[in-house]
Amino acid sequence: MKKARYHHGDLRAALIEAARLLVEQNGAERLTMSDASRAAGVSTAAPYRYFHDKDALLDAVALEGLERQRQAMLQAGAAHPLGSEAAVSAIGHAYIDFATAERGVFKLMFSQTRTHGRSPELLQKGKETFGVLLSQLAHREGGSPNDPPIRTRGLRLWTFVHGLSFLLIDDKVSAMEIPLDLSEMVADATRRFLQDS
Repeated sequence: MKKARYHHGDLRAALIEAARLLVEQNGAERLTMSDASRAAGVSTAAPYRYFHDKDALLDAVALEGLERQRQAMLQAGAAHPLGSEAAVSAIGHAYIDFATAERGVFKLMFSQTRTHGRSPELLQKGKETFGVLLSQLAHREGGSPNDPPIRTRGLRLWTFVHGLSFLLIDDKVSAMEIPLDLSEMVADATRRFLQDS
């Protein structure tokens, strides 16, 4: 079988996309560089031009996942007045939607990257993603995203949607046979967190 030919820069993107699909199918722990090479249609040596090992490739998948999640949150918030309860609620819903749509990548982003804490890019992208929420709260409360009270409120909201995301992708809610109106739950939680001063 002829190997795929890529223009400069395309091969890296193709490898990340191939790895992303494999993570979704089989989990991050089962990914190998050889698997990613085969899925991208390139030689097994090709990935090492861009990634020195599997962890580096997984970090790249996580980084792109964080950016896609950030963009989804920005778009959701932009559909409502800046700083409004509806905007904050929409951002939380977008966070959960991403988690349930890309379960493997979401788990990778937050619990399965061995080198996450040593990657300045991942740490910065995580801050930028959290910053989408903080910017809305800052505008609502007339402060700065760096103000401790705003960051604390943001953390409380993030903790809620993050925890609910994991309960949903691990099928814990359905296993307990708990009826769930996701939109109403997120809206109600947002209302309560924003009113709690």
